[in-house]
Amino acid sequence: MTKTLLLSFLIIIVSCHNPEKTTTKMNKNPLLASWNTPFGVPPFDKIKSTDYLPALQQAMELHNNEIATIVNNKAKPSFKNTIEALELSGQKYYQVSKLFFAVTAANTDSILKATEKEIVPAMTAHNDEIQLNEALFKRIKAVYDKKDSLTLSNDDLFLLEETYKGYVKAGVNLQGANKTKLKSINKELAALKIQFAANLLDETNAYELHVTAKEDLGELSESLVALAAEEAKKRGHQSGWSFTLQRPSINPFLATSPNRELRNKLYHASAMRGDNDNAKDNKKVLEKIASLRVAKAQLLGFDSWADRVLVDNMAATPAHVYNLLDKLWSPALAMAKKDEKALTKMLHNDDIKGALNGADWRYYVAKIRAKKYNFNEDETKPYFEFTRVRDGAFNLANKLFGLTFKARKDIPTWHKDQQVFEVLEASGKHLGVIYMDFFARESKKGGAWMNELRAQFNVAHFVTPIVTNNFNFPAPTAGNPSLLTFREAQTVFHEFGHALHGLLSNVKYERFSGTNVPRDFVEFPSQVMENWMSEPKVLATYAKHYKTGEVIPPDLIAKMNAANSFDEGFRTVEYMAAAYLDMKWHTLKTTALQETRSFEKQAMDKIGLIPAIIPRYRSTYYSHIFSGGYSSGYYAYMWSEVLDADTFNTFKQSGDIFNPILAKKYRAMLAAGGSKKGEQLYQDFLGRAPKIEPLLIKKGFLKGK
Repeated sequence: MTKTLLLSFLIIIVSCHNPEKTTTKMNKNPLLASWNTPFGVPPFDKIKSTDYLPALQQAMELHNNEIATIVNNKAKPSFKNTIEALELSGQKYYQVSKLFFAVTAANTDSILKATEKEIVPAMTAHNDEIQLNEALFKRIKAVYDKKDSLTLSNDDLFLLEETYKGYVKAGVNLQGANKTKLKSINKELAALKIQFAANLLDETNAYELHVTAKEDLGELSESLVALAAEEAKKRGHQSGWSFTLQRPSINPFLATSPNRELRNKLYHASAMRGDNDNAKDNKKVLEKIASLRVAKAQLLGFDSWADRVLVDNMAATPAHVYNLLDKLWSPALAMAKKDEKALTKMLHNDDIKGALNGADWRYYVAKIRAKKYNFNEDETKPYFEFTRVRDGAFNLANKLFGLTFKARKDIPTWHKDQQVFEVLEASGKHLGVIYMDFFARESKKGGAWMNELRAQFNVAHFVTPIVTNNFNFPAPTAGNPSLLTFREAQTVFHEFGHALHGLLSNVKYERFSGTNVPRDFVEFPSQVMENWMSEPKVLATYAKHYKTGEVIPPDLIAKMNAANSFDEGFRTVEYMAAAYLDMKWHTLKTTALQETRSFEKQAMDKIGLIPAIIPRYRSTYYSHIFSGGYSSGYYAYMWSEVLDADTFNTFKQSGDIFNPILAKKYRAMLAAGGSKKGEQLYQDFLGRAPKIEPLLIKKGFLKGK
């Protein structure tokens, strides 16, 4: 019997299940037993990797029982016995699921990988059985059809409307063969996404560039040299330095190594991840994902996957996304082309003939910054020691919202590198808990992200949030602390913005808690933090030399800002190329399998991308859209940039970047989570729609008044 059929069978016989037996099994599994820990955090000191599979299986079974109780209720469908009961069902299932996916992303192992491969298709089938349950939907529709006659609060009415729409969008109205086909597509997509992510992680971890000549390191900082030496020893070398495809390793090498051949090797290895025609190749995987998404969208009545995804976003349609991208693409590309000429001139001055390539870009940007702006990024790194940057983010939250952060050594963690803090209101009242996991390791996926281990909600009583921030910074070595680049410091504030969105949540229902907002709104509270972090007033609170305590000098800030503005064209073009690529894959209206390389080339040729720049994520390692939750949504960073630039400009125009009245309104918007539409949240905050001009000025595409 297949797992899907077995799961269907379980749903049919749930009323025959012995609840006493389930309770006994649950009490023995630390994931399902009561968590007698400070603030109810997960008991990581008791949880083993082998606990997740049985816990998820048992939690699904319990969830099935809860759904059966709702469906079999003899009373007439009401908001309380159907809509609210459904919202409150599956708490154990969602609790364990959130924890499982957070740990597999940040500290996976062979057992967790095997568990993921086995359980995700079963979880997909489980979710389908609930969202496509016609008897359950009949009750939901009965309540929805009389919504105008019900006396419901705004929160309750919004939950009712979103629940009904969610079930329709999921395909509950499909019948017979079409419903079977949808379940099959969902199951296959779930397996393919796991395969894509596993291939990418394995290929990223496997690659190594071993360097034996010290001169090939160029002006690489002492701390990164030491880190590369440690990596070489880890990989079995007696001497030399090893560089990987993790960003803290590859980007500094590309910026400092004078050895063009080695730069080309490392750059090419990164650019070809998942595209090497080997066992870890992702082309066939992503081609199938794209095809299945078209099939699913059209089965549900949409022209394309993007049409289906965007219907609930602020952008609403692919046309609106392209409208935003097209407004910014031409000036960004023109700026990048201008920078390319300057870089090419320096390349030729080094007696290298031919065109500038991608492996040259960062190296010659660093040279121009040194020559034209008298700036070397290593000058600033001593001022961005990671704990000081963390404390800078904490201090900003204190200035804006009165929050304080208390280190807790009594709370178990999933890895020894994790730090845990209790978050307190100005009054001293407990607000939530944040875990911070800073350093790169093989068990962690690339990038930086935020998780909710427990979302805030307030139905029977107020449940406080537990959130995580995860990064991939270079770890400290025996003689050197972890020093960050300015961009890495920005990432701390960015992810902390997501964390604040979760921590400040104050909604009734978990579905709308914290970051559960439209995709093109979710990056706004994170990106706006990047504006504050670079303000001199804020820098003075944390950008202090790790040895002397000296605050970063104003002239160095000025040099840094001038030098960083030089490469704005590259950063915007690299990002936007990836956003266009995402939209190209997901506005497909045919299920015919595309050939990845030619498809990608045509997409980039259409927008006129120059050869020296590739998309920030090529298709074969584009985990945001092929194994994450950003399909048809990578544009969201730019959409949110419009909001964040407009917001911070409003603070600055007020004459006080910590304006308490604006900060209170801003907090109220964060607290509302997704309990309103994104455009309404912004309207409530500033009393108007967002303006694009502050972003154009910020990027140098438009002159300020």
